[in-house]
Amino acid sequence: MRILRAVSFAILVIALASPEVFAQGDVHESYGPITPAKPVSAKPAPKTKAAAKPDAPAAPAPAKAAAVQKPAKEASAPAQPAPEITTDGRAAKGRQTGKSARKAKAEPKPKTAPKTAASKTAAPKSATPKTGAPKAAAAKETAPSPTNAATSPALRDAYTAMTPSERIAIQSDLIWAGDYRGLADGEFSDKLVNAVRDYQKRNKLKVTGLLAPEERASLAASVASLRDASGWRVVDDPVTGARLGIPSKFATKTTPGSSGTRWSSEQGQLQIETWRVDTGATIAAVFDQQRKMPRRRLSGSSLLSDSFTIIGMQGLKKMRVVGFARDGEVRGLTILYDQAIEGDIDPLVLPVAGSYLPFAQGLSLTGGAGASRRKVDYGTGVFVSAAGDVLTDSRVVEGCSSVTLPGLGYAERVADDRATGLTLLRINGVSDVGVAPLAADDEDASNVTLVGVADPTAQAGGSAVSTAKAQVSSTKALDATPALGFAGAGAFNASGKLAGVVQLSPVQTSSTAASASQASMVPVGAIRSFLRQNNVATSDAALAYAASAVTRVICIRK
Repeated sequence: MRILRAVSFAILVIALASPEVFAQGDVHESYGPITPAKPVSAKPAPKTKAAAKPDAPAAPAPAKAAAVQKPAKEASAPAQPAPEITTDGRAAKGRQTGKSARKAKAEPKPKTAPKTAASKTAAPKSATPKTGAPKAAAAKETAPSPTNAATSPALRDAYTAMTPSERIAIQSDLIWAGDYRGLADGEFSDKLVNAVRDYQKRNKLKVTGLLAPEERASLAASVASLRDASGWRVVDDPVTGARLGIPSKFATKTTPGSSGTRWSSEQGQLQIETWRVDTGATIAAVFDQQRKMPRRRLSGSSLLSDSFTIIGMQGLKKMRVVGFARDGEVRGLTILYDQAIEGDIDPLVLPVAGSYLPFAQGLSLTGGAGASRRKVDYGTGVFVSAAGDVLTDSRVVEGCSSVTLPGLGYAERVADDRATGLTLLRINGVSDVGVAPLAADDEDASNVTLVGVADPTAQAGGSAVSTAKAQVSSTKALDATPALGFAGAGAFNASGKLAGVVQLSPVQTSSTAASASQASMVPVGAIRSFLRQNNVATSDAALAYAASAVTRVICIRK
């Protein structure tokens, strides 16, 4: 037994001294533990060759080394399994179950690497059909499209041949129809032409971008009832110099605002207010200030280089704010209204905002929408006291360097009433003029006689006093528009007493400047209040001849 143990020990010593065994141990140690993150390396190869020396019995060593190097060959092999990986995702997912799934997890890099290589080699093949794509895109850009057709010379010439009032009228009507979102400012633009196209498409008309006469008439007729139902009238804000449309059926009160004028309902459910910032603040600064005002929650806003729009809620009221910048000044409009009346007011918000012209100087209200201010303009005034006090429409004397009453001399501008749009003039040393007695507040004023002096162009250069019958609506709008020059005329009731003063405002619906104004009446209650504030002693004596109490008012501008 002892002999057997000694022999076994001797054999073991001889085996441990064998160089082949040391070579195999080196190979295994050089690879270390095999993990998916560290695939087989080719570093052992030199040692394997070094171990396989001619003078050593290296026959077993190459076989074992080859067995260890087999993974290295698989890692560098081309993408034989690539077809399985590049199939549809759902099909591949279905196949990767059980052992195959574990195999895929254990060897992620060998499978993805061939896919990358394949995609790279395939790139030149796919490049050939793609070369045609840019050419097709370029062809689309150069070809005239419906949205760019507005720039065609013929279409542009057709619009520029219109008067500003005609373009304003089209823009305004399209706003009411829901096809145009923007200002009714009379400017030609692609937006205007595209709005016409939308209107034509919606009404199954031939799409040309330009309204034919019958189409123009149909558009105006389709929105006329909407305007009338709201008591629509266009007014000038004497404080900021802006112009806007007011739905007088809902906005029945006019009061001074913080930096402009406010039109509102009796209980304040609707508020339309103009404002201005003339401190030199930038449009961006005003935009930021408006966005951060207390109790405002915004649902949208946009800022351009010279304007901005903000929509959302202010407290419990729906809100829309617009602002415009020019020459270091920002003018804006705020519309607020209760959610309880949104059914009535929602359709009016865009028409009001679209009618807002922040810098409306140079556009004549007495001469029709869009007409240029004349150096000499004519209106009418009504004598309301024996001391020479005369009431007229503020628009008549807007921007005047001097005001004269023919045969009487220069008139002094005493006061302006921002709430009513009336101006009080005074001329000293008058005699032999009639004084219009004021009607009582409760006297019927549904049917009146308008007494005024028409513009010289409307009476062949004459200066005669003329009259016209009119009916007055509940919103104080007149059913007929008197002649040019009747702004400031007296509206007398059946008793011959002054029931109101006529105001003319431009209507942005007509296609001709000659009929582009509407008439309304400042009621006698507002007149009486204004005169009392300025200590004017009115008369209650009956007037036999109403024409004796009116005079022409001439405005002279530099």
